[in-house]
Amino acid sequence: MKCKPKLGALVLFGVVLCAGARADVRIGARFPTLETAAFTGGLPATAGKIVLVDFWASWCAPCRDSFPFFTRLQQDYGARGFIVVAISVDEKAADFEGFVKRFKPGFATGRDHEQRLVREVKVPAIPTSYLIDRAGRLRSIHEGFRGKPTETALRKTIEALLAERN
Repeated sequence: MKCKPKLGALVLFGVVLCAGARADVRIGARFPTLETAAFTGGLPATAGKIVLVDFWASWCAPCRDSFPFFTRLQQDYGARGFIVVAISVDEKAADFEGFVKRFKPGFATGRDHEQRLVREVKVPAIPTSYLIDRAGRLRSIHEGFRGKPTETALRKTIEALLAERN
């Protein structure tokens, strides 16, 4: 199944891809604040937690496939200090809201309606997930969502981060 992006989303996607082959935020660096995105129900507390930040869009087929998995991750690891924060790059609030209503994620969702955070991070593709350690440092970047291989890689990294003591 291929994504059928809307023109504005396609332009954003093209700009993001042309900005560089890799994300601007480097492994080991502090991840930017999430406060620039508007969160449904407010931004969840992330201090001292392992955080998976996922950039997604309503028009993205792999994003639709990833949401049930991210809900399972939140259920499986939430009690151990893990949180999923999914940030939409949708331009229209209705597209974001419709997606969230349809997929009912069991994790925090927000919309970067001004694309400030996506530009600051220079997200290389939609979807892309960033794993952040308890100290707020970026530890891993996962471009795309490819089902089982992505699920296995993310679980392995999350378990390793949860086992660390800062």
